[in-house]
Amino acid sequence: MSVNTLKNIPYSILDLATVLDGYNAADTFKNSLEIAQQSEALGYNRYWFAEHHNMGGVASSAPSVLIGYIAGGTKSIRVGSGGIMLPNHSPLIVAEQFGTLASLYPNRIDLGLGRAPGTDQVTAMAIRGENFNAAHNFPRDVEKLQQLFSADNRNSNVRAMPGEGLDIPIWILGSSTDSARLAAEKGLPYAFASHFAPTYFEQAITIYRNNFKPSIHLSEPYVMACVNVVAANTDDEAEVLSSSVKRMFLGVITGKRELLKPPVENMNVHWGQMEKEAVEQMLYYSFIGSELTIKNNMEGFILKYGVNEVMATSHIYNQKAKLHSNLLFAGIFN
Repeated sequence: MSVNTLKNIPYSILDLATVLDGYNAADTFKNSLEIAQQSEALGYNRYWFAEHHNMGGVASSAPSVLIGYIAGGTKSIRVGSGGIMLPNHSPLIVAEQFGTLASLYPNRIDLGLGRAPGTDQVTAMAIRGENFNAAHNFPRDVEKLQQLFSADNRNSNVRAMPGEGLDIPIWILGSSTDSARLAAEKGLPYAFASHFAPTYFEQAITIYRNNFKPSIHLSEPYVMACVNVVAANTDDEAEVLSSSVKRMFLGVITGKRELLKPPVENMNVHWGQMEKEAVEQMLYYSFIGSELTIKNNMEGFILKYGVNEVMATSHIYNQKAKLHSNLLFAGIFN
């Protein structure tokens, strides 16, 4: 087995469509398209959106719509979901939506699937209604999707039109160990949300690799790790820029979610020691610094975990700084 290095693995983008303080969702989507177009030019492999609901600072509640918007504004970069929260949807509707996308943008659409609601329990109830416990059906619903995409489904009474017979790669997403076994059992690629759930990352990818069964989709395990990235010309500058994502995660742990705030020079004004430790634990797999600092740290990360692909998510307030971070991060792989 070849050793994965910065020079031979793909690098990609996860976009949460974060809404900036003082702006709105329309501004966010325009910024996303600009980042996607730049990412395509810089050789990024994929551009994914994650499904979230009832969050004022996150505008990716309809990822399939955003995928079409970004795919239509680019030419070659793969675009997909990281992910669609399958228990929120009927497998047939997902198959039809992604069949439509794959028909419009052939060989460019990815379908990443998660089992979490992507929101709070009250909102999950509003989305799912009587199907509130749908997460328990996740393995079965993945199988339904695979059947709907299969050409063998043509004699079924329920068909995905379009979608049937199309090659739409399915990924299993995880933030704990639950989905690792499912991805391994089905021989599907596995993407782990280490950008906000670092605790089970190593255990989950070990379970996945140890239990992987080759399939028609994949001959050997394929792990993609999502991490936080804030790159700048200097370590000090990157640290200041990273205060925006730290304040965002502070809002997560305190329940005071806000729009993404501008950077600040001193985070100690905004958090206490316990809050700082909690945020830093959630951001454990974060790469913050100059291009050289991030390159050195990323080399160590890849060597230790042997990931096959890295997906970066960057919560940076200033669009020019975010574009520059995107540029610097791409530079470490080239």
